Amino acid sequence: MQSLKKINAGVLEIAYAEYGPKDGTPVFLMHGFPYDIHAYAEVAPFLAAAGCRVIVPYLRGFGPTRFLNADTPRSGEQAALGADLLVLMDTLAIPRAVLAGYDWGGRAACVVAALWPERCSGLVSFNSYNIQNIARAMVPDVPESEHMLWYQYYFHSERGRAGLQKDRRAVTRLLWKQWSPTWNFSQETFERSAAAFDNPDFVDVVIQSYRHRFALAAGDPAYLDIEARLATQPPINVPAITFDGADDGVRVPSPASAHAANFTGPRSHRVVPGVGHNMPQEVPEVFAAAVLELVQASRP
Repeated sequence: MQSLKKINAGVLEIAYAEYGPKDGTPVFLMHGFPYDIHAYAEVAPFLAAAGCRVIVPYLRGFGPTRFLNADTPRSGEQAALGADLLVLMDTLAIPRAVLAGYDWGGRAACVVAALWPERCSGLVSFNSYNIQNIARAMVPDVPESEHMLWYQYYFHSERGRAGLQKDRRAVTRLLWKQWSPTWNFSQETFERSAAAFDNPDFVDVVIQSYRHRFALAAGDPAYLDIEARLATQPPINVPAITFDGADDGVRVPSPASAHAANFTGPRSHRVVPGVGHNMPQEVPEVFAAAVLELVQASRP
């Protein structure tokens, strides 16, 4: 990866890697949980070579990204993730960009695309519409889907917090294996990303995230207005390419029709065979090609 840069943006000092020319088409690549910016180690150079300015930030609670104030709530709620991305764009003076991501990072991209569409020239979102419907969080799913969420229910308990604090590598490596059963990653690959989980706020941010989405923990009051807007399940009207992995061990693939009402702009939905939950690292060429497709469509 590129050497990291750091910038004060909102409540965070955000660490990020940057690739490509300063005057290139801006692209933000957003990682998920429990991963880090190395998920884009092959995607980012590909896009930079095509003339893009590529920004790959560490999310709050990950890697060298730090909270600036000890009193700031260590929230991992969706509104906070979206707000972090927006303020980073503002701080870098990037008015509009292609936003791409998966898991938590895909959620941040979806939040910005839905609430501030003028800032998003195109969206690549793994697992389609990734904005949580917290009002329906307690409606049970079918057992085949529920069992995949064991880690979320685990994190709802203090036993789960203690388990993550005790051995965050063992917990996260198990999730990597379960979520991407066909991805034969090495221990070296895992350890390269697992260093990001040593962030002192990692456990607090993760636990708050998985409790907040079930309305089991209060959010940061600073983001109440954004959460209220997200509660309406706002549609995404920017050009979008959405993906599911055929072998995703946490979110089973869904047809395009399942999220059709959430996308009011042009959208292409694709299910990728042999791919689990960490798509940009498992099939970087496919993910990069989709981003570049939107980049080229956005250029005059």
